[in-house]
Amino acid sequence: MAVMGKCFLVLMVVVVVVVSVLGGCGLAEAGQHHVVGGDRGWDLGSDIGVWSLDKVFRVGDNIWFAYSAADETVAELTSKEDFEACNVTNPIRMFTDGLSRVALEGEGERYFASAEPISCSRGLKLRVEVLPASQGETVDVDRVEAAQGPAPSGSIGLVGPPIMALLGLALVLLFSNF
Repeated sequence: MAVMGKCFLVLMVVVVVVVSVLGGCGLAEAGQHHVVGGDRGWDLGSDIGVWSLDKVFRVGDNIWFAYSAADETVAELTSKEDFEACNVTNPIRMFTDGLSRVALEGEGERYFASAEPISCSRGLKLRVEVLPASQGETVDVDRVEAAQGPAPSGSIGLVGPPIMALLGLALVLLFSNF
């Protein structure tokens, strides 16, 4: 019985390591999810300009627009000029359902604005500079302090590997003879 217990313990450790490594690979590549405007969402009261100041958008991230579909529509604009002038007459696309996800699939600048010209002129617009996907373990000195605290409102970091490792350790301890 002792040999079978040790085999089970070894098997559980292998399973935990494999699941943690494989789960970590998929989660690490998933990117960030940014809810535009934080808790208030896409709203004049959320001050989108201030919200976006400390955000870094990368290829693979997603931005989410949460808004009242009865009162607002989000337009993706073609140029910086249209963005600055709040010219929403020729958008790339319109978002109208109240909760819209935009996948950031390529580098470069993208422009979003309220399709209501008055709301746009009052600041309900967002310029997104999409940077290359994060590569390896590069440490950005300016962001080390932020990384040590909880995830800022409106941005969700994925922390799957530590959770998987703890879950696996708990299973090992539960089913072992300790």
